[in-house]
Amino acid sequence: MFRLQGTRVLAVDMTGDAVKAKNGSMVAYDGQMSFRKLTGGGEGLRGMVTRRLTGEQMAVMEVKGHGTCWFADRATEINLVNLRGEKLYVESSNLLVTDAALRTGTTFTGLRGASQGNGLFTTTVEGHGQAAIMSDGPAVVLRVTPQYPLTVDPGAYVAHQGNVRQSFQSGVTFRTFLGEGGGEAFQIRFEGDGLVYVQPSERNTIAGDL
Repeated sequence: MFRLQGTRVLAVDMTGDAVKAKNGSMVAYDGQMSFRKLTGGGEGLRGMVTRRLTGEQMAVMEVKGHGTCWFADRATEINLVNLRGEKLYVESSNLLVTDAALRTGTTFTGLRGASQGNGLFTTTVEGHGQAAIMSDGPAVVLRVTPQYPLTVDPGAYVAHQGNVRQSFQSGVTFRTFLGEGGGEAFQIRFEGDGLVYVQPSERNTIAGDL
């Protein structure tokens, strides 16, 4: 069971089951726990190859046992996502912990994946269970509907889920207005029906400012 203690620490109660977590994110535990480093972070050879090609360094560990384990990472805010068979798309650096039963992998997403230098792929989490994602500041969950598409700065994007199509479009950012832009700016446009998670702090991106 996943539960938040405050907004920056995740407690996971385990009774012989397991979770997959960002390597080094465990801050404390009680009871009996075992830890095993997992290679890659995606499923199978394809996940390992695409991560090597894109430079995504996603070191993952498996934590299994009886007791409670606490996770945190750089005092970032933690958000819980309940998956009921659907797929969650999330930047690899924003993924903290998932139920071991959830399938993780990589998928091609076009130029948007170039944010943070992650290449053309992003991390996927799919199945039934819970996932914990991180954001720099409290995340805002925005609804996308057929009547109201959503446009997001790549530096503020964290994750999305649902029947959503995404595309890349030219645009402007606040950095452009402030005179900090170094070239043509781009935005991510989401259409369809689903949810998009954004953070109130922009990371430096390649795709957001070429």
